[in-house]
Amino acid sequence: MFIETTRLIRAALQAVTGEEDVLIADGGEHADLASTVAFPLAKKRRAPPASIAAELASRLAPTLAPHGIAVEATGPYLNFRFGPPYFAGAIRAALAPGYGAGEPQEARVVLEHTSANPNGPLHVGHIRNSIIGDTLARAFRKAGYPTEVQYYVNDMGRQIAIVVWGMEHLGFEPDAGEKPDHFIARVYVEANRRIEADPAITAEIDGLMQRVEALDPATVRAFRNVVARCLDGFRETLGDLATPHDRFVWESDFLRNGDMERVLSRLSRLPVAHQEEVFYLDLSGAGIENRYVLRRSDGTSVYAARDLAYHLWKGRNFDRVIDVLGADHKLIGAQLQATLSLIGELPPEIVHFEFVSLPEGSMSTRAGTFIAADDLIAETRRRAFEEVTVRRPELPEEERRAIAQSVALAAIRYDIIRISPEKSTVFDWKTALDFERQSGPYIQYAHARACSILEKAGGFTETFAAESPYEQALVRQIAKFPAVVAQAVAELRPHLVATYARELADLFNTFYHYEPVLRAEGEMRDARLTLVLAAQNTLREALGTLGIDALRSM
Repeated sequence: MFIETTRLIRAALQAVTGEEDVLIADGGEHADLASTVAFPLAKKRRAPPASIAAELASRLAPTLAPHGIAVEATGPYLNFRFGPPYFAGAIRAALAPGYGAGEPQEARVVLEHTSANPNGPLHVGHIRNSIIGDTLARAFRKAGYPTEVQYYVNDMGRQIAIVVWGMEHLGFEPDAGEKPDHFIARVYVEANRRIEADPAITAEIDGLMQRVEALDPATVRAFRNVVARCLDGFRETLGDLATPHDRFVWESDFLRNGDMERVLSRLSRLPVAHQEEVFYLDLSGAGIENRYVLRRSDGTSVYAARDLAYHLWKGRNFDRVIDVLGADHKLIGAQLQATLSLIGELPPEIVHFEFVSLPEGSMSTRAGTFIAADDLIAETRRRAFEEVTVRRPELPEEERRAIAQSVALAAIRYDIIRISPEKSTVFDWKTALDFERQSGPYIQYAHARACSILEKAGGFTETFAAESPYEQALVRQIAKFPAVVAQAVAELRPHLVATYARELADLFNTFYHYEPVLRAEGEMRDARLTLVLAAQNTLREALGTLGIDALRSM
């Protein structure tokens, strides 16, 4: 309803002003929407903005009044206020299954996230990548875009060569019940210690790199087996975080099918290409001073070469290419974008994120000081179970554990996604699991409260009205959900959905606190229960877009 009403007002303003951009914005405390179009018109017409705004208001009123929209000039500003037809329509729309979904789009989207090196378990730093990427994918699908989520598997890198060497020389075996990615990390850490103690091993690692690039069958098989083993562990962790991938794309495939060599040959003909000890591109014309190295002095290619081939493939098979990368990949991302643009191919849109950490400190897989995502998940579930047990001691343990699992997922996902990607954050246990404040469980609890109210109410007649300021404030927020999803997709800012959901929970709780629902009578009771139903459905859809379970009981 908000999107449709905004379009109506925009079209009316365009008709009376002749301007394409009519400068519509949120009206804040004074109105539902506002426009400052009188300012640019004042320069063209050489008249005071206030008098232009007054004239526009009088011309707009006959068009907007039948739709229940009031318009007035407040000095140079045009303010628009929505009336009963808007509130009724917004409530009715919010009852529909799948509320918030956009019209089906033709543009195909590919979104790559996580893509961590398979040399140890995903750690706390990785999961911000996973959660940002998955939430964006859910938002794109909600907005109507056919979306494929991919994981780009590094099965040729030096880290993998180190693991392969360790598997061949250390004689390690997994402990009973040890996840495969944790086992791979033990091998990787010890192999690095051996290399530091004996630098001569580096030549053996180089030999493995050369043989895998030459597609030596035994070496390729050894690399692939190590990576597949680690990915099995990753899939379990990603499943616990509800961040699935549609396709795992293997880096070596672009060497095997010739795509990498074809793109390197194409690049070698550019004026910016240089072959000295290494093959590199000079991207200084794009403002990038660092050499973009694509082949080493020993003739082996680097990750960037295969990554270019991968992105060229993505650009030819999808209409929109999105990567989620850590802030430490800004240079690599800029080099990738500049190079693809040079050869007329579609560059990716990149969402860079700063890192999430725990108060315990920083992480390094190589040094073995990482904090595994599995440990974070287990500890959050433990704390969630304690909280649920305090609140609902009468429930059977199995039910408490099921609730705790959903609450823990909500705590982790929301605490990470609520912060805009460009800001660093520290995961705060207390805030993340706070049922009473700005957390995922807090939003879940608002949904469960709505479900409880509706269960206690029994039958009622759907009635579409919002009379009090608390009712109207809640309806205004409900109506904005489709617009927030569309904005999150357009701007690649998934935290907007998190902020929206928390504000919706706030307004629902305020409404419930000040307006009797079950104790109301007649049409007022029906209208308020209908509003509760609209809020419950919107909360469920918002939580689903955030990858969080909409619990009916907590």
